[in-house]
Amino acid sequence: MIPKPKAAAKLKIQVLAGGISHEREVSLKSGRRVADALTDAGASVVIREPDAALLANIRKDKPDVIWPVLHGASGEDGALRDILALTGVPFVGATAQGARLAWDKSIAKILVEREGVQTPASITLPKDTFRELDAQGVLKTVAASLALPVVVKPAKSGSAQGVTIVRKADQLSRAMIDAYVYCDVAIIERHVEGTELAISIIDLGAGPIALPAVEIQPIAGQFGYQERYTAGETNYFVPARIKKTVAERAANMAIAVHEILGLRHLSRIDMIVDNKGVAWFLEANVLPGLTETSLLPQAVTAAGHSLGEVYLSLAQAAIRNR
Repeated sequence: MIPKPKAAAKLKIQVLAGGISHEREVSLKSGRRVADALTDAGASVVIREPDAALLANIRKDKPDVIWPVLHGASGEDGALRDILALTGVPFVGATAQGARLAWDKSIAKILVEREGVQTPASITLPKDTFRELDAQGVLKTVAASLALPVVVKPAKSGSAQGVTIVRKADQLSRAMIDAYVYCDVAIIERHVEGTELAISIIDLGAGPIALPAVEIQPIAGQFGYQERYTAGETNYFVPARIKKTVAERAANMAIAVHEILGLRHLSRIDMIVDNKGVAWFLEANVLPGLTETSLLPQAVTAAGHSLGEVYLSLAQAAIRNR
């Protein structure tokens, strides 16, 4: 169980939302939901954009804590978090170092695999390398080595933007182009058939807690951008319809990944459980989606908690652990 927030004077919280990434609209929706939940929990909240007035607004608002709700590079690549740390104002979420390690999916995969966490075989291809070499020859070699189907995705991106499941060799080239729209580095990863899970982590300082796993069943077959943020496009099951022993192993893996990457306060770990009950790490999310259709809020509610209380507890943890 997640401890309830401690009784204290009304906190002044600055929520950062928006930004200039491809996920701006999602960030605005998440930011409004977080702000509303915090207000309901008794906090005094102001929403700000992370723009040229960022530092001036922090001085003006004098918040007790900052709640960054910024998806995509503008909030998850670590740069903004470095700046926030320099202000001396505590903020919710990963440090700059943890964010950078998780944001680059290729690095995250290496780090967790070194610690014994299973992750699908993959190769990482920068755009320049792909262009300089015989692109078609490279793709033929990849298809032969990893065996189709594979997943092609940007190494640094969120909300499944630029992600393609490739089942035929002649689809690879188009998938690479789509991935490079969002990042100059693409990952080609062996596709694991199974049950897709998202396990959210809440970490208030006494050790990370895994919330109930959310099973994801997209109606169209792929959990893409539209399926994530459009009601009715995906079926969710909380808790996931998997054996208790499998769920426990998956939760332990999610906690391990959170700790290996040095994440803080909250994260979401995405994985696939294959037909043998083996969990495969896919990626870690520094700032999970917090919209009305997002996975962490569903897990919080399924665990019997109030969103406002959990978000306020995270704000208090940021102050304690500054």
